[in-house]
Amino acid sequence: MTAPRLVAVDIGNSTTKLGWFGVSAAGLPVPEQVHSFPTGSSPEESLAAELPRETLVWQISSVHREGTRLLTEWIAAQRPQEQVRLLTYRDLPIRIDVEFPENVGLDRLAAAVAANVLRDAGRPAIVVGAGSAITVNQISADGVFEGGAILPGYKMQADALYSGADLLPLAKLAPDAEPPRPVGRNTEAAIKSGLFWGAVGAVGELVRQMSAQLPMPPQVFVTGGDLRQLAAQLGGEARFVPHLVLSGIAVANGQARGE
Repeated sequence: MTAPRLVAVDIGNSTTKLGWFGVSAAGLPVPEQVHSFPTGSSPEESLAAELPRETLVWQISSVHREGTRLLTEWIAAQRPQEQVRLLTYRDLPIRIDVEFPENVGLDRLAAAVAANVLRDAGRPAIVVGAGSAITVNQISADGVFEGGAILPGYKMQADALYSGADLLPLAKLAPDAEPPRPVGRNTEAAIKSGLFWGAVGAVGELVRQMSAQLPMPPQVFVTGGDLRQLAAQLGGEARFVPHLVLSGIAVANGQARGE
């Protein structure tokens, strides 16, 4: 009997991403297709038509309770016969060495699960992710999630400047745009420079500080739409990997099925 196809779901504070996966292959699972919509709203009507017709199993990683409620209600209405599983840290195949593992964002842990598939055996890794927040997380040489750092993401910083200063405009950084010039020639350009190059500096320094405490240079994996251009600025072996969280959920699902 054919196992149900997987829909991996990453419900973040601003965006919900769904990725569906086909037959497992060697290496890191990669979603066949990804659909995203704003967290806190119900899925668009187009999602029902995009999803595969065969039976699906849903594995959900969430950091947003209202987003979880809306999506699970939508699934119950649209595809009531399908299995939905809300993941906890105990469902992810990774050792966690932090004070309160139950409080770690599942997106951070799922990305670390995927990085454990990608990294060289016996070598530590650092995983950088971007959403509402930018996270920089450390994985030991034997694959243990050891914690990391969290700082505001681009949009959060831009919103803070806009709401906290009377005359500053709301600046937006497009993920695919070229890095802004360091010296902005107008106020909006200056804010974009600060957002982007400030993140480069912060992430670069965190990677440097973490690397100095590790027994050997780590591999660096970068994920999240807002950081596509940042990976190239980190130098060394920094590698951008799209949809690392969704792939980590798929790894966990494969382990649960004994694959």
